[in-house]
Amino acid sequence: MVDPVPEPSPSRGPVPSAASAPGPGAVESPTPKDQGKTLYLARWSVRFWAWLIDFILVILFLNIVGGILHTFWPIRFIWDLPHWDPLELGFWHLFFFLYWTVFEGYHGQSIGKMAMNIKIVNRDGSRLRYPMAAVESISKAFLPFLALDCLIGWLAMPATKLRLFNRISNTIVIRTDYREPDGVVYVREKE
Repeated sequence: MVDPVPEPSPSRGPVPSAASAPGPGAVESPTPKDQGKTLYLARWSVRFWAWLIDFILVILFLNIVGGILHTFWPIRFIWDLPHWDPLELGFWHLFFFLYWTVFEGYHGQSIGKMAMNIKIVNRDGSRLRYPMAAVESISKAFLPFLALDCLIGWLAMPATKLRLFNRISNTIVIRTDYREPDGVVYVREKE
């Protein structure tokens, strides 16, 4: 028995005729694939939840460390705000600033951003570096500046989804997808 000859697979697109083929020196129009990558800006609500997750995690961490080291290092808890002195307040703000700068400068994501599947990148989609991560993190770490930062972004740059410090640091916050790599399928085993 002879196996039948497989039929040729259909072509992926129309075959250009000789009349429609570009001549020498002609420039072809770019296809959507050639125009660059598409970056989807993260919604404000998602960005807020990521910030809140980070804020809560850092407060929990500092309260646990403060409770353990209380005999050696008496830092007040967050709920004891009326009794804080400026040095303690400065320490909290500095810790928040370092948290966001280190995490976002290293991989573009803090723990809250990882949980919400968003990432901070340069405007062209390239990886964020530490200096720009530091500039971008200033207003997030110092709470009074964050409200002003967001307000200026919403009023002065509507529909851009940028805060003022995003604009200054030339960064954007984008959505990320954690999908299986091409050609890989994950199968869950029944338990």
